[in-house]
Amino acid sequence: MRLLKTILLSLLTLAQIALCAEDYYKVLGLDKQASERQIKSAYRQLSKKYHPDKNPNDPTAHDKFVLVAEAYEALSDAESRQIYDQYGHEGLKQRKQQGGSGGGHDPFDLFSRFFGGGGHYGNQPGQRRGHNVEVKVPISLRDFYNGRTTEFQWNKQEICEACEGTGAADRVVHTCQTCGGRGVRTVRQQLAPGMVTQVQMQCDACGGRGKSIKHRCSACGGERVVRKPTLVSLTVQRGMADGSRVAYENEADASPDYVAGDLIVTLFEKEPGLEGEDNPDKVDGVFFRRKGDDLFWREILSLREALMGDWTRNITHLDGHVVRLGRKRGQVVQPGHVETVAGEGMPKWDEDGDSVYHKTEFGNLFVEYTVVLPDQMDSGMEKELWALFQKWRAKKGVDLHKDSGRPEKPVIHDEHEHEHEEL
Repeated sequence: MRLLKTILLSLLTLAQIALCAEDYYKVLGLDKQASERQIKSAYRQLSKKYHPDKNPNDPTAHDKFVLVAEAYEALSDAESRQIYDQYGHEGLKQRKQQGGSGGGHDPFDLFSRFFGGGGHYGNQPGQRRGHNVEVKVPISLRDFYNGRTTEFQWNKQEICEACEGTGAADRVVHTCQTCGGRGVRTVRQQLAPGMVTQVQMQCDACGGRGKSIKHRCSACGGERVVRKPTLVSLTVQRGMADGSRVAYENEADASPDYVAGDLIVTLFEKEPGLEGEDNPDKVDGVFFRRKGDDLFWREILSLREALMGDWTRNITHLDGHVVRLGRKRGQVVQPGHVETVAGEGMPKWDEDGDSVYHKTEFGNLFVEYTVVLPDQMDSGMEKELWALFQKWRAKKGVDLHKDSGRPEKPVIHDEHEHEHEEL
């Protein structure tokens, strides 16, 4: 009976441990079908969010930071992830005990492989910071109007994962024998007979690093960093302005020698087109022109439509809804007339977007009318129209020449008269 109680207590203890252990997928905010790129992206975001340097007043940040690192190490390795999916935390524990690479690395070292700077966030005294990198990304007007989450790719410098930023194939780094680890050496130079000076120069043996390696890493050639095409997720919010800048903190070029700077993305409006993925519905609204929060559209009318009215137009807007234009019979549209359609312009950007905290407002749509006159008319139509206009002119017509106040005939001055006046 006592043995049975002991077994039950042991099983209960194991069950409690299993329940207390955090699900690594939930830690990273992912499901079990997450791709390798999604796991990496989640680690990048969460490790920066919970880094102790960024949360000095939050005592729980360190534990969260460590847990995120554990989750990433378990799921980023294909073999480790398979063991975790089948056997959970206990499987990873047994793998580690048997000598497998089942985690246990310093979470700050892992952070430094992504962002540089020795695992810190850039607020350490005297710590170097890399340059910011600026990238321009073209965005269609349709996406500025509707908002969209998309991706762009750029060639990023990353710390070599094969050698963990050491530059050595065996990851062993030695102190440079030439400079003694100082990165500089003193050279004596003779300026003139009897005049000698000492100059400090960067050590050419180690490149000023103060360290040397015996076997260069084949992946980076001993440079410690590599260039890789990197996909970045970009969220374009509704109503963002042309030229808006989005900053990705510590996502610029990485290096073991400094903390990565920021990646600055500038959004600019690209030329419209009816073809391509930016206009899958081939809507005519792609040819809107934008100025701030307002949109501009040019509508073409025939002479009959401008003069007689009785017409309608349906403009498909950038989100697919229809804006209806038109005139009743007898309503005249003057060439160059601009009509204001309230509330049919661009969404006015707000950091809260369309939410319980904010209701999105819109600018105006300005429609400019252009009247197209026929190049020539059928002789029968010309005669009929001429007779009609002459009849109307005689009754109600306006003589623009007479109303202008200009003389009927040009006034010609005699040059000789001016000569006599001067005399």
